[in-house]
Formats: sequence, C-alpha cells, structure tokens
Amino acid sequence: MKFISAVFTGSVDRSADIKSFRFSCAEKIDFLPGQFLKLIFDETAMENRELNKYLSFSCSPHRGYAEVTKRLTGSRFSSRLQSLKPGDRVTLQAPMGNCVFNREYAKVGFIAGGIGITPVISIIDYLVYNGLHTDAVLFYSSKTQQEIAFRRELDEWCSGNDRLKVHYTVTDCPPQDHICSYGRIDRVLLENLEPGFKDRTVFIFGPPAMVNEMTAVCREIGCPDSNLRLESFSGY
Repeated sequence: MKFISAVFTGSVDRSADIKSFRFSCAEKIDFLPGQFLKLIFDETAMENRELNKYLSFSCSPHRGYAEVTKRLTGSRFSSRLQSLKPGDRVTLQAPMGNCVFNREYAKVGFIAGGIGITPVISIIDYLVYNGLHTDAVLFYSSKTQQEIAFRRELDEWCSGNDRLKVHYTVTDCPPQDHICSYGRIDRVLLENLEPGFKDRTVFIFGPPAMVNEMTAVCREIGCPDSNLRLESFSGY
C-alpha cells in the first residue's frame, strides 16, 4: 500500500446522482479486481473522515487510469469531487482490501446494492477483458431503473456472452420493462432465477444492513460460509 500522486482527468455520469471520476497516476497501482483505495483531500489530517474517503476501484487493473465511482450526496467530500477540474492533483492511498476475484473460481455470483456495484464492475471488466471462462451471475438491486449505474456497460458485456448473466431488481416502484424484477432480492428470487446459485463463490457488496440480509439469504439457500466473500460500504 502506497501514497500515490494522481491527476484528475475527467468524469463520467452513471446515473442522475452517481458519477465516476478518473485519475492518471504517477505510478501504476497494482491492484486486484475488487480492491479499493483512499482518496485524500486533507493530507494534514489523514483521519479526516469528511474529506478522506475509501472508494472501490470501478475499473479493471488493465485500464490506463484509476477510476472510482461515488453517489453524490451533497457532503463536503462529494462537493470536493464535483469541483475537481482536469489537471487538479489529489493523493491516493492504495491498494486495499481482501474481497478480490481469484482466477481459480470457475463459477461466481454477485449480489450488489446501489453503489456496491463498483467492485463488481472492476471484477466483470477484468473477466471480459481477459476472456476468462468463469461463469458469472449478478443480482443487482437499485431503488428505481433510473438509478441503475453502469447498465450500458453491463448490457454490452452480456451481449453475446453466455458466461455472464445480470438480473436487475428494483424496489421502490414497478419496473418499466420486463428486464427488471420488482422487489427485494430474497430466497425465492434467487432460487427461481438461478437454482444453482448456492454452488457459486458469492460476493456480496453494499450497505452493512443489506450485506447482513443477503448473507442470511445465501445461507438459507445452502451457500456454505466458506464460499461467501463480503464487503460492507458505510458512510456514503
């Protein structure tokens, strides 16, 4: 884990209130798909939780930049991110995290809620780029269809790829098309859409309450704890 000087190069809108931020780094960050970094705006107080935040990489290591993605909440940190202009310098501390993809996994499953999709994007981007034969299934829960981040990328990666499947679910209102399921991810949904989900190595990313709830659901359908990879996102 190192402190790395980085230059902001631009941003990409992912939904109405979710945006990706890209940085060119002074040295290559050797991170693994699923890891995260700390973006530091206040170097004088490293424990300043308002201005120094942990964010997952939302790109594969093969990309020529470091990308993080944030739901913009109006916080001081969000405001600083939004105020960045190309050429502005920031400090990154990276890489961190042990909830990572291993090439030896033949079948993987992902359950992600909201901004918890970011490390999943890093892993799937890696799978697709390297042409791996890993069989991957994603259950991705959002409040509405409009809040589904990275949908264009996910749909493109699924197109013509029988090794990758994505199930979108929305919770706050019925979906506008047949592509999404309505309601929370639960045992019935998992078993109906993916009967063999319990046999996969399952990654669960999201807010702590969601991670706890989905862990219980996975145990209900027979996933052994040894196959569960968990990471909770809080403070966002």
